[in-house]
Amino acid sequence: MRKDVRILLVGEPKVGKTSLIMSLVSEEFPEVVPYRVEEITIPADVTPEKVPTHIVDYSEAEQTDEQLFQEISKANVICIVYAVNNKTSIEKVTNHWIPLITENTDKDSRVPLILVGNKSDLVEHSSMETILPIMNQYSEIETCVECSAKNLKNISELFYYAQKAVLHPTGPLYCPEKKDMKPLCVKALTRIFKVSDLDNDGILNDIELNFFQRVCFNSPLEPQALEDVKNVVRKNLMDGVQHNGLTLKGFLFLHTLFIQRGRHETTWTVLRRFGYDDDLELNQDYLFPPLKIPPDCTTELNHNAYLFLQSVFDKHDKDRDCALSPDELRDLFDVFPYMPWGPDVNNTVCTNDQGWITYQGYLSQWTLTTYLDVQRCLEYLGYLGYSIIAEQESQAAGITVTRAKKIDLQKKQTQRNVFRCNVFGDMSSGKSGFLQAFLGRNLVRQKMIKEEHRSYYAISTTYVYGQEKYLLLHEVFPDFDYLTDADMACDIVCLVYDVSNPYSFEYCAKVFKQYFMDSKTPCMMIAAKSDLPEVKQMYGCSPLEFCRRHKMPPPQSFTCNTAAEPNREIYTKLTTMAMYPHIIQEDLTSSTFWLRASVGATVFAVLGFAVYRLLLKTR
Repeated sequence: MRKDVRILLVGEPKVGKTSLIMSLVSEEFPEVVPYRVEEITIPADVTPEKVPTHIVDYSEAEQTDEQLFQEISKANVICIVYAVNNKTSIEKVTNHWIPLITENTDKDSRVPLILVGNKSDLVEHSSMETILPIMNQYSEIETCVECSAKNLKNISELFYYAQKAVLHPTGPLYCPEKKDMKPLCVKALTRIFKVSDLDNDGILNDIELNFFQRVCFNSPLEPQALEDVKNVVRKNLMDGVQHNGLTLKGFLFLHTLFIQRGRHETTWTVLRRFGYDDDLELNQDYLFPPLKIPPDCTTELNHNAYLFLQSVFDKHDKDRDCALSPDELRDLFDVFPYMPWGPDVNNTVCTNDQGWITYQGYLSQWTLTTYLDVQRCLEYLGYLGYSIIAEQESQAAGITVTRAKKIDLQKKQTQRNVFRCNVFGDMSSGKSGFLQAFLGRNLVRQKMIKEEHRSYYAISTTYVYGQEKYLLLHEVFPDFDYLTDADMACDIVCLVYDVSNPYSFEYCAKVFKQYFMDSKTPCMMIAAKSDLPEVKQMYGCSPLEFCRRHKMPPPQSFTCNTAAEPNREIYTKLTTMAMYPHIIQEDLTSSTFWLRASVGATVFAVLGFAVYRLLLKTR
């Protein structure tokens, strides 16, 4: 909502513009009236909407046309004052003032107008018969009020209506000609309904309506008031209430009724609570709340954010198969202005046999977005209504900013839950296969992936010493000329070579020597395609000797050409090294070290599956 309101009064000389302002301020009719009064500011605490209000007078005798044009361009609302006993002043409303204002305001930002009939104390008849056709002709006219500066009649109301026209304008919400809400308003309220429909059954039940009432207006509805609201809808709309709950049609009808009865501040309160600005677009401050991220820190979702995202998944997984079908996914993202996840996401996270994103894959993709592009994550959470449903100040409350990595290294421990592994290797060395194998896909399944749907990321969970962690694999483009600082920033480096290609290892050796030999980032060599006959690598020393010289673990044999899902043990090792980069060479080559880590992984993987099945039963 606006921080302040600027009201400009214009009209023919002697219609009483200055008298109206002076009567408002002094609460009595002035005996002596100057040509104009200086700008007056009414403090926020004495206005109904608690917003500072500036009232600006205009005098043809004291001001130039240029000064008038400047004031028109600065005004938030313009009151065109006429005298009800002066026919000429009424005619000037349409043949002078409205055209003048239109010429001097931006066509895209319509300024609301209030028609003010002053000196009602001098006549016994009303000017409304003459004014109503004018109101119907010009949609920018918010309302008309007759008043008397002398009798103080409707003076406070006049300025309240002017303030209301700025803070709660009718124009963006309603089309008087069609007597219906405008498409943008319907679209915004439809999103609000869907966000508020916590069980996604297409109906707002009493619990959901009370929650909605509380988050928008800070007080729940009494049971009788709730029933009265539903009865109003029932009387006017056949399918507005179903199963004793409010349908989308009923919800939209209620807001149409509010607007038609001059209660559009109710609709605006709802719209603004759900993040909308005066143009019915989601406010940038709502979508992108401030979040400070110091250098060397990463971003993760916290426990509350995961709980919220789990509830969103449950809400849309209608067949309870723990995966989102294409229709269910479209339904989930229906509150977004665009589809945020493309086909590549299905090759970035775990899917079921039908290629649908699983519960684990869904949470993994959110984890990846938070890590790689936290601003986009904030935006997405905003569309889902996180701050409203989770009752948090903003989406930023769902994000944890980790401590600097150098502190983790000093303390030799970390609280982070997401670790990035950059995967390097020459063309056709097996990098893509290594990524897809992490998601449980063997070579047969990988060959079904279309090139245009290929992903250079893969993310899933691993268990290290009984702790569930996310490992994010990123395949780095092999051209040396295109390597950037971002390609170097990671928790662990994976160097992949093809055991059946004698020239494949050389690239890994070059990358290591040029970029990582003197860094503190742990590295691991992957001997990919180990199902094929191994050949001698055309390099100065063997891969095993190279690893020994540079105090790296020995090359890890790996293949995704398996009948079942590829072995995941290597990914547990990578996560362990990422978590404990200070581990000395002896530990990395020790079989007992890896055994401790992987046993924890196996136990917790089994436990995790059992807990998940239990959760599924309760759902």
